[in-house]
Amino acid sequence: MTFVKRETSNVKRETSNVKRETSNVKAQDELIFSAIKAGALSYLLKDADAETVLDAIHAASRGEASLHPRIAQRLMEEVTAPARGRDPAADLTAREMEVLRLVAQGLSNAEIATELVVTERTVKAHVSNLLGKLHLSDRTQAAVYAWREGLMNKGL
Repeated sequence: MTFVKRETSNVKRETSNVKRETSNVKAQDELIFSAIKAGALSYLLKDADAETVLDAIHAASRGEASLHPRIAQRLMEEVTAPARGRDPAADLTAREMEVLRLVAQGLSNAEIATELVVTERTVKAHVSNLLGKLHLSDRTQAAVYAWREGLMNKGL
């Protein structure tokens, strides 16, 4: 019995690391996609050597992009995902969708907080989460997205 407990503990410890890594990758993806949508031409990993960084700076000065191959792969996967029928809004929680609709109606964070009976800090967290999930950089893009994708009439 102690062998089973010990092995179960080992499995739990190992899988908790996997969950953490998956969360880190997802958060990193959202950061990368937001940076690129905001106009970043280059995205390098922290282990890039000085020559790679210098090459990226020179490329950026010419208006050229420089991406680490792993970043380029993730970007390609993300860009082609909608063509495979993936709806980015499907990743939003019901509350994030509600906040998105209120943002699209032009409400401020304070007004949304009053409407939903939550703190303004909570609203800011929801806005930040939905921007990351939709790979958008600001509230204006979120509002345009909601209207363009027909989300204002869904589920009301």
